[in-house]
Amino acid sequence: MNLIVAVDENWGIGYLGKIQWNIKEDMAFFRNRTLDKTIIMGRKTLESFKNGKPLKNRFNIVLTKDKDFLKENVIVVHSVEQALQRISDTDTNDIYIIGGQSIYEAFLPYCDKAFVTKVHGKFNADKYFTDLDSSEEWMLVHESDRQMTESGIHITFCEYERKNDEER
Repeated sequence: MNLIVAVDENWGIGYLGKIQWNIKEDMAFFRNRTLDKTIIMGRKTLESFKNGKPLKNRFNIVLTKDKDFLKENVIVVHSVEQALQRISDTDTNDIYIIGGQSIYEAFLPYCDKAFVTKVHGKFNADKYFTDLDSSEEWMLVHESDRQMTESGIHITFCEYERKNDEER
């Protein structure tokens, strides 16, 4: 299973329910990675999308504690176990965890790859992602050159893999 996230230099991912930046190049990367794949997110992440609608051309799964939550074109689950059961027949390479913080935390132990866009700069944040650079369980396997975006922010695309027992 994979996860995909954009983080600032402090591994911040959000502030007051929103992403702190709008980076066209990162959105294109996200779109290309997740198109025609299964994505798992929390309810608040879904509600942060335009008109609160699920992403097109993806199999959208939303994990929420709200037992009454229903949304068209979304599979609603109420536990990590229910989500794992729902995706049990899906190729794990075709599954992406897309947030928010509590969803990343819940599914990180099940992920083998992490696609991280590092946004160079420090932004206000009240939601964070685990610092994979400091983790003994993860290793950086690819890092793009630092690039200036159309919006004037520098980013780097990074790929991490979970270390196997011998590498730890």
